[in-house]
Amino acid sequence: MVKISIPDDQPPLITDSPALARLRAATDAEVALWDTRPTSEVELLERISDAHTVICIRSTSHFTRHVIESSPALRHIARWGPGVDNIDLDAAGRMKIMVTNTPDTATDAVAEHCLALMLAVARKVPEIDARVRAGEWPRGLLTQLSGKTLGIVGTGLIGRRLARIAQGIGMSVIAWTRRPDEEWAAANQITYVELKVLLRESDVISLHLRLSAETRNIFSSDEFSAMKPTAILINVARGGLINENALADALRDSSIAGVGLDTFSSEPLPTDSPLRNIPNAILSPHTAGTTAEALTASLEMVVDNALQFMAGKTQNGVI
Repeated sequence: MVKISIPDDQPPLITDSPALARLRAATDAEVALWDTRPTSEVELLERISDAHTVICIRSTSHFTRHVIESSPALRHIARWGPGVDNIDLDAAGRMKIMVTNTPDTATDAVAEHCLALMLAVARKVPEIDARVRAGEWPRGLLTQLSGKTLGIVGTGLIGRRLARIAQGIGMSVIAWTRRPDEEWAAANQITYVELKVLLRESDVISLHLRLSAETRNIFSSDEFSAMKPTAILINVARGGLINENALADALRDSSIAGVGLDTFSSEPLPTDSPLRNIPNAILSPHTAGTTAEALTASLEMVVDNALQFMAGKTQNGVI
């Protein structure tokens, strides 16, 4: 019997969902689900042993070369979400393992969360709320985003959606990416610039890159030093894009004004992270895409990807 393994549904997303019920009803395959995350590579291998298809919910499950080469029955890794940086795609290609993802299911949700973080940092919402609850009536100037410049680093689906939202509240938008789409930029009144120019001119910078060897720690001390001291940094992409120790230093010495983060280099955020004690850092637990609408669409798509592959077809293939 064909086996489908879901090794890491914690906190539970697909458990008890209509999408999982549909998967069970649509196939005779054995569906094995764990509502905890594997604590080691050995445990991950135990959970996906003999699996034809793995539905990977969490990016903390690392499909390394060793995991892939040690899974002879594996033919398909169906990743929930758009990011596949936890999968060794070269190894998967060599072993003829299909990798799929769920693109464009949380674009609006994540872009809205970007806006929420931008406004929360600019208007100091958590700080003001806490002080009012404590009996204070704080005064002082806040930051208006209308009329300011947003620099978008990476113009994929989410970066493009955020550009439209930002323009809707009166911001100008500039962008940098590795493969500029000048036709799209011209049609949407957006200017591509060099990264050093974007750092210098942006009042808010939002990161929308995939994590790779080339992009890891793409924002570190030199980049923070090049930004305006009044600038705000937003990251809802991948935590590894930012050197978090350098970021903490930049926030402490006011090299930049604040940061809004939904992703971190290690998740959950370690208790000793320096970011926890910095007041001008607003933190959310990798939850930008977890609206009811986005969750339903993405779970249905990851199940569709699995069912299509078992029927001999491929949709949303990454390799």
